[in-house]
Amino acid sequence: MKNKIKALCFGWLMLAVFGACNDGETYAEQKEKERDAIAAFLKRDAVVMESETDTLIHIGKINVISESQFYQQDSTTNVEKNEYVLFKSTGVYMQILSKGPGEKLKSGETKRVYCRYTEYNIMADSLQTTNNSFYWEPRPDIIEANNTSGTISGSFVMGEAGWGAMYTSYGDKSVPSGWLVPFTYINIGRQNTAQPIAKVRLIVPHSQGQKDASNRVYPCFYEISYQEE
Repeated sequence: MKNKIKALCFGWLMLAVFGACNDGETYAEQKEKERDAIAAFLKRDAVVMESETDTLIHIGKINVISESQFYQQDSTTNVEKNEYVLFKSTGVYMQILSKGPGEKLKSGETKRVYCRYTEYNIMADSLQTTNNSFYWEPRPDIIEANNTSGTISGSFVMGEAGWGAMYTSYGDKSVPSGWLVPFTYINIGRQNTAQPIAKVRLIVPHSQGQKDASNRVYPCFYEISYQEE
C-alpha cells in the first residue's frame, strides 16, 4: 500500500511539473506533443511500475490493427500478438483482454457497473491513479451506463461506501468518453467460473479523457475491468 501511495504521489508531482512546462505552449503544439508521445509509447516496451523495482503492468510493444481487421476478427484483439485496435474517429486504442460473461448493454437499457482500473500518464511516464488497492477495495468506481439507440453515456455514482477514486481524484461525475468505448464490444455481467469479467486496456487521448487530461492535453493508458453491480 505504501508503495502505491508513493507511486501516486510521484505521479501527481510529475503531472504538476508537466503542467508547468505546458505554460506558453499553443494548443496545436500541445496536441503535436501528445501525438508524438503516443507514437513513441506504441513502439517501446512500456511498463507501469508499482514502485521503483516492482512492475504492475507489462504493456509491451503494441501491434496496432485497423477497425476493418478488428471487425473481421469478430471484434476481438489477439492478446498474444499484443494487438490494439485504433478507432480513428476518437483516437482511442483498445485491447480486449476478456469480453466478459453476460450480454452487451442493450438499446434502452441502463446498468450500474463496477470498475477497477489503473491509470498511467503517458506524458509523465508515471502511475497516476488506481483503485486497485486495499484502501479503495470497498469503494469501486461505479458507472451508471445507458445505451440510447447505440449511443453509450455514463456518469459516476456514489456507492454505499462513498465515491470511487476517479471522482475523488478529479471531481467530475462525467465518465471519460474513452472509458465508454468498450461498452459496444464487451459483455456486462457478474464473475463466474466459466468466464472472467470484462477487461480491457486503452490508450486515451486528452479529447476522450478525464477532466485534467483534457485541460492539460496529455494521454493516458488504462487497464479497466467492468462488472455488473
